[in-house]
Amino acid sequence: MSKRSTKRAVTAVVSLIIVGLAFASQQGWLGTAKQAAEQSQPGLYSIDHFVDGDTIAVKMNDGTETIRMIGIDTPETHKPNAPVQCYGPAAAAYTKSLIGTNQVRLASDPKSTNRDRYNRLLRYVYLPGGKMVETELIKNGYGFAYTSFPFTKSNEFVSAQEQAKSASKGLWTNCQPFQEANGRWQTENL
Repeated sequence: MSKRSTKRAVTAVVSLIIVGLAFASQQGWLGTAKQAAEQSQPGLYSIDHFVDGDTIAVKMNDGTETIRMIGIDTPETHKPNAPVQCYGPAAAAYTKSLIGTNQVRLASDPKSTNRDRYNRLLRYVYLPGGKMVETELIKNGYGFAYTSFPFTKSNEFVSAQEQAKSASKGLWTNCQPFQEANGRWQTENL
C-alpha cells in the first residue's frame, strides 16, 4: 500500500469515527455510556440511607458504613437529648435531594483522621459529575464550615460560608446563626 493510500484510509477511518461520535451524541448514547461507566467504577458507593445533612450511610464491603462528611456541620436533627435545630430538616432534605439515587465517590483527607469518636468514616463526598456535596451544602446556606479540626479544604469551605452569609442564603436568612466561644457556628433550636 502506498503512502497516499494509507493516508486516505486513515482519513476515512477518522471521518467515520467523527460521524459515529456525532450520531451517538445526538442520540444521547454518549451520556448514557458515560453514566454507566461512572456507576460501574470501583470507588463509587450506593446510598443505604440518609442520616442527616452531614451524615450518610453507604453500602460498602458487604455491609453499611456511616460516613461523616469532613469539614461541614449542618444543624442537628437526630442528636440524642437535643431538640431539632433551625434548618436541620431543610439541610437533611437538601442532602437527600442533592445526592438522590446517585452513587457517591468518597475521599479521605491527609490532615484528617480516618474515623471520628463515633467510629464514623470521615470522608469528602463527591457526586458522579465531580461536585463535592460539602461545598454545595455550605455555599447554599445549609451548613457551616466546621473548622474545629484540621482539613485541607478549610479555606475553601470558609470562603463558601462567607459567600452564603453575605448573600443571606439558607440558614443565614431563615435562622439566627451564632458563633460559640470555641468558634463553632450553631443555629437556635426549634
